[in-house]
Amino acid sequence: MNNKEFITELSNRLGYSAKETADLVSSAISVVSEQLQEGNTVVVQGFGTFDVKKKAERISVNPATKQRMLVPPKLVISYKPSNVLKDKFK
Repeated sequence: MNNKEFITELSNRLGYSAKETADLVSSAISVVSEQLQEGNTVVVQGFGTFDVKKKAERISVNPATKQRMLVPPKLVISYKPSNVLKDKFK
């Protein structure tokens, strides 16, 4: 399901126009993005938890040249599904 299909399905379920639904989805994504950029955890009950984690600095080896490179630390977004969502797929 792509973004357009998602907006259409959601607008049909909510009874809003596609434009209003697109604005709602855009606003929700914006709020989640801002919270993650601030380093906060975002919990959507019944769906899951979004969190920012720090990956440590590590050494990587190029298999072709055997050259070792230092990969700097970075922040990554992680997602953990809720137990309710996990149970739906069992």
